[in-house]
Amino acid sequence: MGIGNIAGVATAIAFGGPGAVLYAASKGFVSTAARGLAKELAKDGIRVNAVAPGVITTPFHDKFSTAQQLEGFKATIPMGRLGSADECVGAFVFLASERLSGYVTGQVLEVNGGQYMP
Repeated sequence: MGIGNIAGVATAIAFGGPGAVLYAASKGFVSTAARGLAKELAKDGIRVNAVAPGVITTPFHDKFSTAQQLEGFKATIPMGRLGSADECVGAFVFLASERLSGYVTGQVLEVNGGQYMP
């Protein structure tokens, strides 16, 4: 059995930036909670992990990010482009599969084109 969470690159890269500090803090909480819960729940056979998407093209960015901001984000990504929601699916499927990730717990899987490499 597993518990999945969604963290984010905002915590590691921008620390929220102007107007988004609480968002970044909440994502930091998700990452920390996933690791802590993984330690507490492993004895019960429960795995806890998180996926941390980078800058993913979503309706959020359509509404709240300018073209200039998106170009700025893109400049910090070694793969040279923003990600898509479809590119996050594999990470979720991997972590949801007992067969593929049965010995994986307490991890935050970064899906960000190389923008953040802890």
